[in-house]
Amino acid sequence: MGLTRDFKRTVGERVRRDPDFAKAMLDEAATSFLNGEPHTARLILRELVNATVGFEMLATALDKPAKSLHRMLSQNGNPTMDNLSAILVVLRKKLRVRIRAHTVKAA
Repeated sequence: MGLTRDFKRTVGERVRRDPDFAKAMLDEAATSFLNGEPHTARLILRELVNATVGFEMLATALDKPAKSLHRMLSQNGNPTMDNLSAILVVLRKKLRVRIRAHTVKAA
């Protein structure tokens, strides 16, 4: 029997021990969203929330039910721009980063 590890546990452990990995996940989520891949962005944000602030703390910070936040960042979620922005603000503060968008000429 091969050795396997739970993906969520692996990501969570890596985020907690490697701040650069956590920042890269946030960057990838924002980039995915801006490149028209909201599905990917939501799923990355969900894993990042689980590994950093947790949904209960996020719910408190945003004054929203944790269950609603879980739904927003689910596979079929559909967060508003206001909610997505608020989630990004909480994660940015937790990770102590700024998000700066820039354009790159397409090949």
